[in-house]
Amino acid sequence: MSLLALDARWRRLQDKFGGVFDIGFDMPAAWPHAEPTEEAPEVVAGPDRLAPELCRLGDSRFLHVILPLPIRGADDTLFIAPWVEVGAETFYGYLDHITDGAPFVPGTGQLANDLPLFPGSLGAEVELQPGGEGARPLLVATDGPLAEAQDEGISFDQLLDLYAATDHDIRAQLSAD
Repeated sequence: MSLLALDARWRRLQDKFGGVFDIGFDMPAAWPHAEPTEEAPEVVAGPDRLAPELCRLGDSRFLHVILPLPIRGADDTLFIAPWVEVGAETFYGYLDHITDGAPFVPGTGQLANDLPLFPGSLGAEVELQPGGEGARPLLVATDGPLAEAQDEGISFDQLLDLYAATDHDIRAQLSAD
């Protein structure tokens, strides 16, 4: 049994939402065109293109990645799906990975979304590691509060703060009925 199982809010999260749910970003912060929708998940605007996994904006290239954040006191992990600006070699290497099954070669990039609760995250240098077969690359923060959160985990209250900051404020639903 995890320590969080003693927290009634945690038990309600399990009951009402099926547990921890992921947070995703639909596009890099710099994307100036229309937002993708369920009906049109791919957006093309002249030479710029945004697809669910890849984005080209002018000379910039972006990958949709996974940022795992363990939750202290639980066996669960929050997965956030931000975008990372990468060099052409990493971008096209990933494209080869998803189309031809070539191995994904680890690389570096800059975080292309501003992550709530992590000041200065937009533009932060990060490493990308293989995410496993068929999975997005894993983001590994190398410095600052985000790296600390990856190493030490986030609290349940920080999880709720992240949800609230990304338009999923569930606190009221977790309070006693």
